[in-house]
Amino acid sequence: MDYFVWNANPVLFEFGTLRVFWYGLLFATPILLGTQLMKWIFAREGKNAELVDSGFTYAFIGIVVGARLGHCLFYDPSYYFANPMKIFAVWEGGLASHGGGLGVIIGLYLFVKKYKLNFLWLLDRMTIPTIIFAFFVRMGNFMNSEILGRETDVPWAIIFARVDNVPRHPAQLYEAISYFFIFLLLFSVYKFSKNLKSGFLFGLFLTFVFTARLLIEFVKERQASYGSDFFLNTGQMLSLPFLLIGLGLIVYSMKQKAK
Repeated sequence: MDYFVWNANPVLFEFGTLRVFWYGLLFATPILLGTQLMKWIFAREGKNAELVDSGFTYAFIGIVVGARLGHCLFYDPSYYFANPMKIFAVWEGGLASHGGGLGVIIGLYLFVKKYKLNFLWLLDRMTIPTIIFAFFVRMGNFMNSEILGRETDVPWAIIFARVDNVPRHPAQLYEAISYFFIFLLLFSVYKFSKNLKSGFLFGLFLTFVFTARLLIEFVKERQASYGSDFFLNTGQMLSLPFLLIGLGLIVYSMKQKAK
Protein backbone atom coordinates (compact mmCIF):
# COMPACT_ATOMS: atom_id res chain seq x y z
CA MET A 1 0.00 0.00 0.00
CA ASP A 2 1.26 3.48 -0.86
CA TYR A 3 1.07 5.94 2.02
CA PHE A 4 1.25 9.70 2.06
CA VAL A 5 4.83 10.82 2.73
CA TRP A 6 5.27 13.96 4.83
CA ASN A 7 8.67 15.61 4.54
CA ALA A 8 8.03 19.28 5.23
CA ASN A 9 10.91 21.54 6.20
CA PRO A 10 10.19 22.93 9.70
CA VAL A 11 11.93 26.18 8.66
CA LEU A 12 9.51 28.57 6.96
CA PHE A 13 12.23 30.81 5.54
CA GLU A 14 15.81 31.90 6.15
CA PHE A 15 17.33 35.35 5.79
CA GLY A 16 21.04 35.32 6.52
CA THR A 17 21.43 33.91 10.01
CA LEU A 18 17.75 34.50 10.77
CA ARG A 19 15.54 31.43 10.58
CA VAL A 20 11.76 31.55 11.05
CA PHE A 21 10.14 28.23 11.92
CA TRP A 22 6.64 27.11 11.07
CA TYR A 23 6.14 26.22 14.73
CA GLY A 24 6.99 29.75 15.82
CA LEU A 25 4.53 31.24 13.34
CA LEU A 26 1.81 28.78 14.36
CA PHE A 27 2.52 29.53 18.03
CA ALA A 28 2.36 33.31 17.66
CA THR A 29 -0.63 33.56 15.27
CA PRO A 30 -3.30 32.24 17.68
CA ILE A 31 -2.02 34.56 20.41
CA LEU A 32 -2.72 37.54 18.15
CA LEU A 33 -6.07 36.09 17.03
CA GLY A 34 -7.03 35.21 20.58
CA THR A 35 -6.23 38.70 21.83
CA GLN A 36 -8.57 40.25 19.27
CA LEU A 37 -11.28 37.69 20.02
CA MET A 38 -11.12 38.37 23.78
CA LYS A 39 -11.29 42.13 23.13
CA TRP A 40 -14.49 41.49 21.15
CA ILE A 41 -15.87 39.39 24.02
CA PHE A 42 -14.99 42.03 26.64
CA ALA A 43 -16.57 44.80 24.55
CA ARG A 44 -19.63 42.65 23.84
CA GLU A 45 -20.21 42.20 27.58
CA GLY A 46 -19.44 45.74 28.63
CA LYS A 47 -16.02 45.04 30.11
CA ASN A 48 -12.88 47.12 29.71
CA ALA A 49 -11.24 45.67 26.59
CA GLU A 50 -7.94 47.38 27.45
CA LEU A 51 -7.42 44.77 30.18
CA VAL A 52 -7.09 42.00 27.59
CA ASP A 53 -3.49 42.80 26.65
CA SER A 54 -2.45 42.57 30.28
CA GLY A 55 -4.45 39.37 30.73
CA PHE A 56 -2.76 37.70 27.78
CA THR A 57 0.65 38.56 29.22
CA TYR A 58 -0.30 36.64 32.37
CA ALA A 59 -1.75 33.80 30.28
CA PHE A 60 1.24 33.57 27.94
CA ILE A 61 3.76 33.42 30.77
CA GLY A 62 1.61 30.83 32.53
CA ILE A 63 1.36 28.66 29.39
CA VAL A 64 5.08 28.70 28.60
CA VAL A 65 6.33 28.21 32.17
CA GLY A 66 3.67 25.62 32.98
CA ALA A 67 4.13 23.69 29.73
CA ARG A 68 7.91 23.57 30.16
CA LEU A 69 7.82 22.53 33.81
CA GLY A 70 5.09 20.02 33.00
CA HIS A 71 7.26 18.38 30.34
CA CYS A 72 10.26 18.24 32.66
CA LEU A 73 8.35 16.86 35.66
CA PHE A 74 5.78 14.63 33.96
CA TYR A 75 7.68 13.11 31.05
CA ASP A 76 11.43 13.06 31.80
CA PRO A 77 12.01 13.93 35.48
CA SER A 78 15.19 11.87 35.96
CA TYR A 79 16.99 13.68 33.12
CA TYR A 80 16.03 17.18 34.28
CA PHE A 81 16.78 16.49 37.94
CA ALA A 82 20.24 15.36 36.81
CA ASN A 83 20.58 18.38 34.46
CA PRO A 84 18.56 21.19 36.07
CA MET A 85 19.94 23.91 33.77
CA LYS A 86 18.35 22.07 30.83
CA ILE A 87 14.96 23.06 32.22
CA PHE A 88 15.58 26.53 30.78
CA ALA A 89 16.55 25.19 27.32
CA VAL A 90 13.10 25.70 25.80
CA TRP A 91 14.63 26.00 22.32
CA GLU A 92 15.54 22.30 22.50
CA GLY A 93 11.83 21.40 22.56
CA GLY A 94 9.59 19.89 25.18
CA LEU A 95 6.26 21.47 26.18
CA ALA A 96 3.45 19.57 27.90
CA SER A 97 -0.13 20.70 27.31
CA HIS A 98 -1.26 19.51 30.75
CA GLY A 99 1.36 21.70 32.40
CA GLY A 100 0.41 24.56 30.11
CA GLY A 101 -3.21 24.18 31.19
CA LEU A 102 -2.30 24.43 34.86
CA GLY A 103 0.03 27.32 34.16
CA VAL A 104 -2.55 29.43 32.33
CA ILE A 105 -5.10 28.85 35.10
CA ILE A 106 -2.61 30.08 37.71
CA GLY A 107 -1.65 33.04 35.51
CA LEU A 108 -5.28 34.04 35.02
CA TYR A 109 -5.98 33.68 38.75
CA LEU A 110 -3.24 36.21 39.49
CA PHE A 111 -4.68 38.45 36.78
CA VAL A 112 -8.25 38.48 38.14
CA LYS A 113 -6.99 39.06 41.69
CA LYS A 114 -5.21 42.19 40.50
CA TYR A 115 -8.04 43.57 38.34
CA LYS A 116 -10.98 42.40 40.46
CA LEU A 117 -12.67 40.20 37.82
CA ASN A 118 -14.74 37.05 38.28
CA PHE A 119 -12.40 34.10 37.89
CA LEU A 120 -14.92 31.59 36.54
CA TRP A 121 -16.41 34.20 34.18
CA LEU A 122 -12.96 34.71 32.67
CA LEU A 123 -12.15 30.98 32.46
CA ASP A 124 -15.41 30.37 30.59
CA ARG A 125 -14.53 32.91 27.93
CA MET A 126 -10.84 32.07 27.74
CA THR A 127 -11.77 28.59 26.53
CA ILE A 128 -12.48 29.99 23.05
CA PRO A 129 -9.03 31.51 22.29
CA THR A 130 -7.35 28.67 24.19
CA ILE A 131 -8.81 25.97 21.95
CA ILE A 132 -7.75 27.98 18.88
CA PHE A 133 -4.25 28.10 20.34
CA ALA A 134 -4.28 24.32 20.85
CA PHE A 135 -5.35 23.77 17.23
CA PHE A 136 -2.49 25.89 15.86
CA VAL A 137 0.10 24.30 18.15
CA ARG A 138 -0.80 20.80 17.00
CA MET A 139 -0.49 21.97 13.40
CA GLY A 140 2.95 23.26 14.38
CA ASN A 141 3.77 19.80 15.74
CA PHE A 142 2.70 18.37 12.39
CA MET A 143 5.04 20.74 10.55
CA ASN A 144 7.85 19.61 12.88
CA SER A 145 7.02 15.90 12.40
CA GLU A 146 6.69 15.44 16.16
CA ILE A 147 4.10 14.04 18.62
CA LEU A 148 4.00 10.94 16.44
CA GLY A 149 1.36 8.25 16.32
CA ARG A 150 2.03 4.54 16.45
CA GLU A 151 2.74 2.34 13.47
CA THR A 152 -0.41 1.37 11.57
CA ASP A 153 -1.70 0.11 8.23
CA VAL A 154 -4.84 2.26 8.05
CA PRO A 155 -5.31 3.88 4.59
CA TRP A 156 -4.79 7.40 5.95
CA ALA A 157 -1.48 6.57 7.67
CA ILE A 158 1.37 9.01 7.07
CA ILE A 159 5.10 8.35 6.72
CA PHE A 160 7.05 11.11 8.49
CA ALA A 161 10.16 10.92 6.31
CA ARG A 162 12.19 13.21 8.56
CA VAL A 163 11.85 10.60 11.33
CA ASP A 164 11.66 7.17 9.68
CA ASN A 165 9.90 5.23 6.91
CA VAL A 166 7.18 3.79 9.12
CA PRO A 167 3.49 4.51 8.33
CA ARG A 168 1.94 6.03 11.44
CA HIS A 169 -1.28 7.46 12.81
CA PRO A 170 -1.20 11.26 12.23
CA ALA A 171 -1.92 11.85 15.92
CA GLN A 172 -1.22 15.59 15.64
CA LEU A 173 -3.92 15.93 12.99
CA TYR A 174 -6.37 13.88 15.05
CA GLU A 175 -5.93 16.36 17.89
CA ALA A 176 -5.98 19.43 15.63
CA ILE A 177 -9.24 18.34 13.98
CA SER A 178 -10.78 17.55 17.37
CA TYR A 179 -9.81 20.98 18.70
CA PHE A 180 -11.25 22.73 15.65
CA PHE A 181 -14.66 21.13 16.17
CA ILE A 182 -14.50 21.85 19.91
CA PHE A 183 -13.87 25.50 19.03
CA LEU A 184 -16.97 25.55 16.81
CA LEU A 185 -18.99 24.04 19.66
CA LEU A 186 -17.74 26.46 22.33
CA PHE A 187 -18.13 29.53 20.14
CA SER A 188 -21.65 28.53 19.12
CA VAL A 189 -22.70 27.91 22.73
CA TYR A 190 -21.21 31.24 23.81
CA LYS A 191 -22.74 33.29 21.01
CA PHE A 192 -26.20 31.76 20.82
CA SER A 193 -26.95 30.67 24.38
CA LYS A 194 -29.43 32.99 26.06
CA ASN A 195 -28.80 31.66 29.54
CA LEU A 196 -25.10 30.83 29.77
CA LYS A 197 -24.44 29.69 33.31
CA SER A 198 -21.15 30.22 35.09
CA GLY A 199 -18.70 27.35 34.64
CA PHE A 200 -20.57 25.66 31.78
CA LEU A 201 -18.20 26.65 28.96
CA PHE A 202 -15.11 25.81 31.00
CA GLY A 203 -16.68 22.48 31.92
CA LEU A 204 -17.43 21.71 28.26
CA PHE A 205 -13.88 22.69 27.33
CA LEU A 206 -12.25 20.40 29.89
CA THR A 207 -14.61 17.52 29.18
CA PHE A 208 -14.27 17.48 25.39
CA VAL A 209 -10.57 18.38 25.19
CA PHE A 210 -9.43 15.77 27.67
CA THR A 211 -11.79 13.12 26.35
CA ALA A 212 -10.13 13.66 22.97
CA ARG A 213 -6.69 13.49 24.59
CA LEU A 214 -7.61 10.34 26.49
CA LEU A 215 -8.72 8.56 23.29
CA ILE A 216 -6.00 9.83 20.95
CA GLU A 217 -3.26 8.82 23.39
CA PHE A 218 -4.10 5.18 22.56
CA VAL A 219 -2.59 5.70 19.08
CA LYS A 220 0.34 7.89 20.16
CA GLU A 221 3.89 6.84 20.78
CA ARG A 222 4.62 6.97 24.49
CA GLN A 223 6.30 10.25 25.37
CA ALA A 224 7.39 9.62 28.94
CA SER A 225 11.01 8.53 29.35
CA TYR A 226 10.07 5.95 31.97
CA GLY A 227 8.19 2.76 31.21
CA SER A 228 4.85 1.65 32.57
CA ASP A 229 2.91 -1.56 32.35
CA PHE A 230 -0.32 0.19 33.28
CA PHE A 231 -3.18 0.29 30.76
CA LEU A 232 -3.15 4.10 30.62
CA ASN A 233 -0.05 6.11 29.75
CA THR A 234 1.20 9.29 31.42
CA GLY A 235 -0.79 11.63 29.18
CA GLN A 236 -3.99 9.72 29.88
CA MET A 237 -3.41 9.65 33.63
CA LEU A 238 -2.88 13.41 33.57
CA SER A 239 -6.06 13.87 31.51
CA LEU A 240 -8.36 12.10 33.96
CA PRO A 241 -8.42 14.81 36.68
CA PHE A 242 -9.15 17.52 34.10
CA LEU A 243 -11.93 15.40 32.61
CA LEU A 244 -13.52 14.82 36.02
CA ILE A 245 -13.30 18.52 36.90
CA GLY A 246 -14.96 19.34 33.58
CA LEU A 247 -17.86 17.00 34.25
CA GLY A 248 -18.19 18.42 37.75
CA LEU A 249 -18.36 21.98 36.40
CA ILE A 250 -21.07 21.03 33.91
CA VAL A 251 -23.17 19.52 36.72
CA TYR A 252 -22.45 22.55 38.93
CA SER A 253 -23.49 25.02 36.24
CA MET A 254 -26.69 23.16 35.41
CA LYS A 255 -27.75 23.28 39.07
CA GLN A 256 -27.42 27.05 39.24
CA LYS A 257 -30.57 29.11 39.22
CA ALA A 258 -31.21 31.05 36.05
CA LYS A 259 -30.06 34.65 36.31
